[in-house]
Amino acid sequence: MDAKVVWKSEGLAFTGTAESGHFLNLGSHGEVGTPNDGFRPVELLAVSLAGCTAMDVISILQKKKEQVVSFDVSVHADRADEHPLVFTSIEIVYHVTGTHIHTEALERAIELSTTKYCPAFAMLSKAAPIRTRFEIDELE
Repeated sequence: MDAKVVWKSEGLAFTGTAESGHFLNLGSHGEVGTPNDGFRPVELLAVSLAGCTAMDVISILQKKKEQVVSFDVSVHADRADEHPLVFTSIEIVYHVTGTHIHTEALERAIELSTTKYCPAFAMLSKAAPIRTRFEIDELE
């Protein structure tokens, strides 16, 4: 996998791209001379973790014919108080809304994602403990 960032000739603003060909803005706090116009690089680690496991879990739930209407994954990462401000603990919350969602199916999908399929989880779990939990909202 290859990735690249290109400086925008202003403060700490960059444009990032990778093999997919998509672009995203990278930025920093305004206090270090950069407009707040992009993701901070460490934020992308949390977004990547959420996206990686979300894609696994929704794919598995769809294969199991679960009637999911709405699905999102939230990641909260606590960080060290001193530089390099690494993640010290992470919590992933899976929010599922649907009809007749089977708890066992969701638990299994999360287990498969976190133990077999999601490379972001595998990498970040070596750096900080990761807890998972889920919430199911049943529609009537």
